[in-house]
Amino acid sequence: MFLIVGLGNPEQDYSKTRHNMGFNVINKISEEYHIEVNKLKFKGLFGSGMIENQKVILLKPQTYMNLSGESVAEIVNFYKIPIESIIIIYDDVDINPGFIRIRKSGSSGCHNGMKSIISNLNTESFCRVRVGIGKPKENTDMITHVIGYVPETELELLDSGVKKAKDAVIEIIKNGIDSAMNKYNYSKKKDV
Repeated sequence: MFLIVGLGNPEQDYSKTRHNMGFNVINKISEEYHIEVNKLKFKGLFGSGMIENQKVILLKPQTYMNLSGESVAEIVNFYKIPIESIIIIYDDVDINPGFIRIRKSGSSGCHNGMKSIISNLNTESFCRVRVGIGKPKENTDMITHVIGYVPETELELLDSGVKKAKDAVIEIIKNGIDSAMNKYNYSKKKDV
């Protein structure tokens, strides 16, 4: 069984913000595989189903970003999910919009949602799919950049990163993380 977690903030207020890339990926997976993410438990919205003959749980923590780890830890402990079967999807300012990066482990960087997950799971050794949102433009602070208004012109580019992240998650489930890294990882050479 895989636990696929998309990070974001409760969607009514934050649905079209850069900080909700994880939720957007979960929504795409949910739509494509007809998995309803509508059960409220474990401090999150979740649903279960099958992807590529594997049982999966899709989770969108509802704790707000900075406490995401509380929701993840509750569901991991309840279902006894092994760390190697966890995939966390979230936004990353160090990757340009439209690109993604997959890693087997690593630090949280400056991402508070990831800090919370690492702290609550007491490990950095889980798969993560980072969806690029780019750095703030000059004279824009980080908070405004990640949870503020996104111009229509940028939404299409962000959505292409969301689609790549969705495809990468399916690839991880189907053929493993190494295959997904080879196929989808963002490369500075490509990013001209």
